[in-house]
Amino acid sequence: FTAVSGVGYFVNTTGGAVTVNLPAGTAGAVVGIKDYAGTFDTNNLTVGRNSQPIEGVAADLTVSVERAGLTLAYSDSTQGWLLKDK
Repeated sequence: FTAVSGVGYFVNTTGGAVTVNLPAGTAGAVVGIKDYAGTFDTNNLTVGRNSQPIEGVAADLTVSVERAGLTLAYSDSTQGWLLKDK
């Protein structure tokens, strides 16, 4: 699914891996994600970058840590989405 800026998501991967696509890059956009069932280590979450970098890297982000929670904020086209917390 595609996330909406300003919204936090509890993502449940008990049924399999899930991809959350980030919204279009707009300065100040923020998206929060939390491992709902503690299964990101078994069924990974992929954060789709939507053509913008994540932490300055032109690649999607794979989250494989049980109970992970993260907040991403969009800065600019060079650094793209930055992790506010992990």
